[in-house]
Parts: sequence; structure tokens; C-alpha cells
Amino acid sequence: MYPKKTHWTVDITPALHGSEVVVAGWVWELRDIGKIKFIVLRDREGFVQITLKAGKTPENLFKIFAELGREDVIVVRGVVEASKIAKSGVEIFPREMWVLNKAKPLPIDVWSETPDLATRLRWRSVDLKRPRNLAIFSLASAMLRTIRDVLYGEGFVEVFTPKIIVTSTEGGAELFPVLYFERVAYLSQSPQLYKEQLTASLERVFEIGPAYRAEKHNTDYHLNEFISVDAEAAFMDYTDIMNILEKMTKNLAKTIASFATKLDEVGVKPVVTEVRSVPRVDYDEAVDRLRRLGFAVNWGDDLTVEMQKALMKFYGPVYFLVNFPASLRPFYTKRRDGEKSESYDLIINGIEVASGATRIHRRDELEEEMRKRGLDPRLFEAHLSVFDYGMPPHAGFGLGFNRLVTAMLGLDNVRHATLYPRDRYRVEP
Repeated sequence: MYPKKTHWTVDITPALHGSEVVVAGWVWELRDIGKIKFIVLRDREGFVQITLKAGKTPENLFKIFAELGREDVIVVRGVVEASKIAKSGVEIFPREMWVLNKAKPLPIDVWSETPDLATRLRWRSVDLKRPRNLAIFSLASAMLRTIRDVLYGEGFVEVFTPKIIVTSTEGGAELFPVLYFERVAYLSQSPQLYKEQLTASLERVFEIGPAYRAEKHNTDYHLNEFISVDAEAAFMDYTDIMNILEKMTKNLAKTIASFATKLDEVGVKPVVTEVRSVPRVDYDEAVDRLRRLGFAVNWGDDLTVEMQKALMKFYGPVYFLVNFPASLRPFYTKRRDGEKSESYDLIINGIEVASGATRIHRRDELEEEMRKRGLDPRLFEAHLSVFDYGMPPHAGFGLGFNRLVTAMLGLDNVRHATLYPRDRYRVEP
């Protein structure tokens, strides 16, 4: 029976010189230079060198070495020694070794070549062995923790809302139907209506979970299943929520900065590693600047990624666009000054990563807004009835987590920030 892993590769430092450790992982590289042989072992955290030396290493381990192949799964018990030769300044001299599983030749090269994205996604489980991917998704986990820490620190309660619904959240038709026993239901586009309802009881709520949009996009920034971070707070308006998002963005930048060495090793160059403040740019001002730059944009148009990237010249890589025309926002968005609304987008590296607003909290105003957009309030009665029983003023945001990682790390496609992407043409693996 093999022993349990005691250390990650990153834990193997010269400070452990003379200590016995157990490491486990995959064979990344094999080198044979006669009486000395080397195994580079990979685990999630990095690499460590295993050194076999004639006269020092048990003879049976040389036999095991001779049969090893790349990506074989091994466990090694050995003694750590500081080294001036080993790349990491440390190596392990093995006393025992166990081969837990043999690997066939991989269908794609994860050591040097970078196949096209479609091929990589076809063999995604193999592609995820690549150190670049290990760094990205380890950081993504740390970013989720940062988001949770900020929201918990602001008094939010984490919730889980239904993902099977009977009507559209936002009045659109982009829904995936599902057969729910004897009736047709739909996959949720957003927890929007539920989180608004929850402000009447839990006051401040957030949810991190999947959302579904049946939009026939085929762009670098759209998915049909994505991870959404949603928050809603009673007795707040959109400026309060932007303050929370600004704090979150600053903390996320610090989290990314803490991964700087690992990201540099795998060639990822983050766009954002420090945020001191986040400008709030009025929609009207943005349109005016874009016109001066030569863009054909009219008041009431949605802004493109190209336009949002152009605005970075004035406001930097992270900024809010605020006070959009009400016509561009969902029906539950509170108006201001007639045709404008108390709304915002958070733009990072030209990409909209979050969107939010102050919400309408009075039933009569909400029904009026629905009718203006051709929606029948009767179809939303289950939601509207909640507004009869003490709905507080509230505001919130929805944030696309995959986009957030893409934007902050400067990746060129959201699929690089998604473990198993679901888009218009991809539903496996």
C-alpha cells in the first residue's frame, strides 16, 4: 500500500533539507544521463525534481524508472536535499516509488505545442494538464474566494435559487426549454427576480452559480452556460452597489498580484494587478468622446467592445459606464431624468463584466414599465405579488465570472477561462 501525500511540490523548499516527504503526481519529464536519472514530477501546484543516483538510490527504483512514461501517476517517498544545480534549488532522492497508473500517449501535446482551441477543447481533460491552465483555474478559485469574502464582509447572505423556471426573467425569448414532467419549463437566465424578492426578507443576498442564455452568439466573449455572480441589497441604490464592486475589484487585483510569479512562468500577463479607483463615466460623456474619436454612435445605442476598449484611453482599463438610456436596460431598472436610468456596467479591458442598477420597488411603476415594453404583467403575477407585501428599495448587480477572469487576465477568449465551455456549437465534453 502506498503512503499518503504529505507535501505539494510548491512546499518542497531548501528549508526541508534532510526531511522525508511523500509527493504524488504525474511524470512530466524523464531524463537519463547514465548513472544519474531524473524524474520531473508535476502536481497542481508545480514541479519538483526526483533524482536517482547509482549507489544512493535503491536498485529496484531504476527498474521502475526504465518503465515509466510521461503522465504516469506516481507516488514517491524520499529525502529532500538542497541543490545548487536543480532549477528550483531543491531535489528529492527517492527511497520508495509506486506507479499507480500508466498513461497512454496523449492525444495532444501539453508540453510544448499549443494546438488550436477547438482541438484543445475536444480533449479538454487532457488540455487542463497544461501548466498555463493549472495557473488560470487555481487563480480563478482564489478570485471566487475574494468575491465571497467581500460580500460576506458587507453583510450579504449566500443563497441558491431555482434554475428551472416557468417564465423569462428579463422578458426575452432566449430560453432553453426543458421537459418538466407533463409541462414545459425553462433553464434560468438569471436569479434576478428571486434575489429581488429575497431583499424583502434576507435584505442582502448573493448567489454564485450557473445561468443559461439561448442566444445564438458565436463570439470570443459569449457562452450559453456561464457562472454568474449575482447580488442584491435592500436599502441601497446603484451608487452603493458600485462602491461594493469597486472594493471587490481592488481586492481581486491584489489576489491576481499575489499570483504574479506563477502567471509569469506560464506566460499570462494580467491586464489588472492594481486598482486605486474606478472612474464613473456618464453614458452621455462616453458617447460624446466616441464621436470625437470617429465612431458612428448615436444616443441610445449600446456600446461595442471596440468602443469600450477605445474609452480606456481616457479612463484606464477599469471603469464604470453609468446612467444608460432606460431603453437599453431591463424593465425592472429605475428611471432617472425621464429617458435615462440609475444603471451601470463595469468595464474591464473593454469587456462588460458586470451590469446592475437601482431597481423599481413599487408595483404600479413596475407594471407600467412592463407595459411600455410590451410585456403582460399577468405573466409575472407570482413575482409582482411580492411587491404587495413590503418590498424595500433595492439595487444589485449580475457579474459574469468567466468574463471577469478573461478580462482581468487579458485572455483572448472566454473559453480559456471556462473548464468545459458550452456554446452554440459545443455541448461536450
